[in-house]
Amino acid sequence: MSFDVTEKTMMFKVQAEDDNQARTILHQVYAALAEKGYNPINQLVGYLLSGDPAYITSYGNARSLIRRLERDELLEELVKSYLKQE
Repeated sequence: MSFDVTEKTMMFKVQAEDDNQARTILHQVYAALAEKGYNPINQLVGYLLSGDPAYITSYGNARSLIRRLERDELLEELVKSYLKQE
């Protein structure tokens, strides 16, 4: 008898440091991107999909801030926030 790996549901658990930290960083990065004239949503999506920090401006220390957190922590915060608003 063989197991097909696709038959099992994988569990994913993020061990986020602090939801407020992720939220604060996202707001700060968003503001820095907007101040520099970028479309913050497009830039954040580019960063989250690729992991390339070049999508985030260094203005206002935004690039350093966003790299303090793992992308999965940022995604978790975004999903939680989105679902709370529905």
